[in-house]
Amino acid sequence: MRQSQAETRRQNVAKRSMTKEAKQLAGLIAGLRKSLDGIHKERASSKLTGAEMGMLDERRNNLLLTIAALDDRLSAVQGLIDLGRPHVIRVH
Repeated sequence: MRQSQAETRRQNVAKRSMTKEAKQLAGLIAGLRKSLDGIHKERASSKLTGAEMGMLDERRNNLLLTIAALDDRLSAVQGLIDLGRPHVIRVH
């Protein structure tokens, strides 16, 4: 009986942890998307040199890759929560 209570407690802690992570990821992704919108607006300016356009393109590409990676992570976390299989993910 004690083992099942301890396991239930671990599951609840893991679910809370993963839910918190999902909220943080969603907020971070939203912030990065705002930055991406800012880059698109800035890039539309006709007063930019070729070097500045290249720099903005590079920033946009990096943001797109970061957003894609965070979206994948968010999807994985949400999937584990939905399946009822949350676990605390340790990052070393």
